[in-house]
Amino acid sequence: AQQHCEGCHNLFGEYYCDICHLFDRDKKQYHCAECGICRIGPKEDFFHCSKCNLCLSLSLRGKHKCIENVSRQDCPICLEDIHTSRVGAHVLPCGHLLHRTCYEDMLKEGYRCPLCMHSALDMTRYWRQLDDEVAQTPMPTEYQNMMVEILCNDCNARSTVQFHLLGMKCKNCESYNTAQDGRCRLPLEEQ
Repeated sequence: AQQHCEGCHNLFGEYYCDICHLFDRDKKQYHCAECGICRIGPKEDFFHCSKCNLCLSLSLRGKHKCIENVSRQDCPICLEDIHTSRVGAHVLPCGHLLHRTCYEDMLKEGYRCPLCMHSALDMTRYWRQLDDEVAQTPMPTEYQNMMVEILCNDCNARSTVQFHLLGMKCKNCESYNTAQDGRCRLPLEEQ
């Protein structure tokens, strides 16, 4: 296999990889030896993260959470391979990968990583809005002193907080991305 025909010298592809034997139009492809495949570039815009085992945008260098061989897992949304996909990977703050298009679809339905439930984007502004809504929404009398144990999906802290229908705020990181971890109970003075 080679880029040109030996007999008529016709060009089989503007891009040719002698390792992958890939013929294609020029899309600024490059072969990544560590990935073992050709990637759409340009090469100058990407680096290979050896722990994640994937080529990532230079904008993520030193700014992403590495998970060993994360690229060898399937996308949790479409269940298709991420490593060899022509669709770029999106790295969530928790380090998990989704196809960029799957990430955009996920945001239409929710804000959490489908694998670990960690917030997939910065929710600080929304949490402050929720603070205001909680403050303006009094609970019925029978629930006003109800305390619950919660687990925060963002920082993994456990805490006991006052129950509220709109959400229960983590005492550690101030996220509302929490789940009730136990039964409701009244404060000791009321038991």
